[in-house]
Amino acid sequence: MTDRLEAAWDSPKPSLPTRAFYAAGRALLVGFCRIWLRLVVVGRDKIPARGPFIMAPVHRSNLDTPIVAALTRRPLRYLGKDSLWKANRPVAWVLSALGGVPVARGSADREALRRCMRILRAGQPLVLFPEGTRQQGQSVEPLFDGPAYLAVKEGVPIVPVGIGGSEGAQQKGRKFIRPVKVCVIAGDPILPPKVGEGRAAARPAVKALTEQLHIEIQKLFDEARARIDG
Repeated sequence: MTDRLEAAWDSPKPSLPTRAFYAAGRALLVGFCRIWLRLVVVGRDKIPARGPFIMAPVHRSNLDTPIVAALTRRPLRYLGKDSLWKANRPVAWVLSALGGVPVARGSADREALRRCMRILRAGQPLVLFPEGTRQQGQSVEPLFDGPAYLAVKEGVPIVPVGIGGSEGAQQKGRKFIRPVKVCVIAGDPILPPKVGEGRAAARPAVKALTEQLHIEIQKLFDEARARIDG
């Protein structure tokens, strides 16, 4: 069942029922965030209206997934730890129906990488949390090169995103969601440099793009936290 859902999403134009299910799920989750978390959304105009791109948010809470969805009505594809799909079949179905992509944490998941490429080549937006798992604190942790690698390889922009307040709303290991103010900010898309053929040519570009992304996410993270504190 989930294989058919994945195939439907990976096509250049997902079916109307697929898109409708995502729209309904997005409306429910984003609506909750706007009311319960008094969500402030900044930078919606920064999100490309068409074509593929990679959205790279800071990651402090499970709430970051629906919070990021508030930035655009375009269906967003998310990578998630494969254990979520293994929890039970209904959960796996819902996640796949919403366009989620399971990835094996702590290993080089080549199948997930291939699916990311198919998603971008189909012209869809892809959300990757470059810090990997949820982190804590006010400093953006060192980033994985995955988002920059895909951006360079596929020639797509990266949109950095800062989220302030989500850690206070739901800390790691907590189930209750506190009604605290949250702010999400999208930055200017970062265009990847054009590189020659081969891994040797791409490696310096990927490293440089990862460093630039780290700086931009930290700026947006600081700004988002300042907006909820002000």
